[in-house]
Amino acid sequence: MSIAASISKITEAKWYKVMMPKLYGWGASLVIIGALFKIQNWPFAGLFLTIGLTTEAVIFFFSAFEKQYEDYDWSLVYPELAHMEDPSAKKPAQQLDEALQRAKIDNELIEGLNEGLRSFGDATTKLNETIAAAASINDYNDQIQEGVKNMNALNSLYELQLQASNQQMEATNQFLNNLQSSVEDSKRFQEQVNSLAENLESLNKVYAKMLDAMNPNK
Repeated sequence: MSIAASISKITEAKWYKVMMPKLYGWGASLVIIGALFKIQNWPFAGLFLTIGLTTEAVIFFFSAFEKQYEDYDWSLVYPELAHMEDPSAKKPAQQLDEALQRAKIDNELIEGLNEGLRSFGDATTKLNETIAAAASINDYNDQIQEGVKNMNALNSLYELQLQASNQQMEATNQFLNNLQSSVEDSKRFQEQVNSLAENLESLNKVYAKMLDAMNPNK
């Protein structure tokens, strides 16, 4: 038995005919729920769409193997059925025309209804364009907000670098001041050493004169 014949046999089973209408409804429900979740940007939208569309695909696959029912001409079996048509019965088109006349629905009213539907379609298109433009504006605002955040971060970094530079400048000035003070201290020390040397030289001269005075035989 071929695969197609096996599948056709499955489609003729009673449980298949009972379950398939339910699967149709369940699959369509999951697809609709998935689309709703997708529109609302809710989680699990992809999961619902995948399950629903997969279910529908399986259903359509099996429906291709379902047996096609023939529309028999029962008048050939029961000839009396061929004469059951009422000659006075009006055709559906005639009945529709009479119903429209009784309801006072003419071509002008139908044309006005068509014009209203076209206007409604145009308004819907413009509304969709407005919604798309609003979404673009929201994206632009988000980009501006992100740019402002980046500018604030750069300003903060610049302030930190400026503070570090000021601190470094203050330390350099302090070092230069200390160095200048050291130079001045060195000069004063040198002057004191020179003064001490001069005093020692003078003291030596005085001491030599005292020795000469104390030695008369010289």
